[in-house]
Amino acid sequence: MGVRRKKLNVSAEADMTPMIDMTFQLIAFFMVLLNFAEGEQDERIKLPSSELAKPPEAALESPLTLQLTEEGSVLFGGNMLPIAALSEPLRHEAAVLERQNKNVADASVIIRADASAKTGVVQQLIQKCQEHGFEKFLLRAKQEARGP
Repeated sequence: MGVRRKKLNVSAEADMTPMIDMTFQLIAFFMVLLNFAEGEQDERIKLPSSELAKPPEAALESPLTLQLTEEGSVLFGGNMLPIAALSEPLRHEAAVLERQNKNVADASVIIRADASAKTGVVQQLIQKCQEHGFEKFLLRAKQEARGP
């Protein structure tokens, strides 16, 4: 009697499903992150150009972005408000910071003022923020290309 040997078919293929799933999760995560950064910018605001403008060196801890239009209105939280009507939203932001055990004076207020906005209006906006305890201000501008 002869003994017959059966060949075993062994496959060394790995299941790539978890790897593909993780890749799509990372892509979705970074897409969401990028959308938040762009959410603080409005195409209606045309920033002034400056040779001194440079990107921030580090991420801000508690940023508050106010966008000043050419007409003097402020875009904040998806609403268009006159500077005089900012008291309640600023009071609310200060209260949120205090509940998070953060100092209002340490929060950074980013002002994205249109290039055609008047300097006096920017000063009024800063003064309104100071009335509610905000002390750090960053003015945004487009980085101008330096010549040869």
